[in-house]
Amino acid sequence: MFEVMSSPIEPYAVIDSVRKNAGIGATVSFIGTLRGQSADGRQLSHADCEGSREEAEALLKDISAELGKRWELIDFAIRHREGRVEVGDVIMVVAVAARNRPQAFEACQYAVDRAKESLAIREVV
Repeated sequence: MFEVMSSPIEPYAVIDSVRKNAGIGATVSFIGTLRGQSADGRQLSHADCEGSREEAEALLKDISAELGKRWELIDFAIRHREGRVEVGDVIMVVAVAARNRPQAFEACQYAVDRAKESLAIREVV
């Protein structure tokens, strides 16, 4: 499952959505929040998740397909915000369920890295 949304993300709902199979041995999640400082130390007021919803959904669909091809996962979910995000708000949640811990960790890390490299987030000071 993947979704781009303008409303706040409830992280535990995303995590719970992948934990419904008795074959799961590991669930790994990532909750990305907007920190109060930019990479160069400037104070942030908010961020704008730029780009169209269609572009973001296409990217998340691609990432989902890649996860399914590279790892034997039981389930996974990715949700990403669009629009204005305040400091402390959740920007993205990735949850991965697998039979084994190494696959779950690797797949979650991959999904986060791919999303971060491709989705445009403009920090506003």
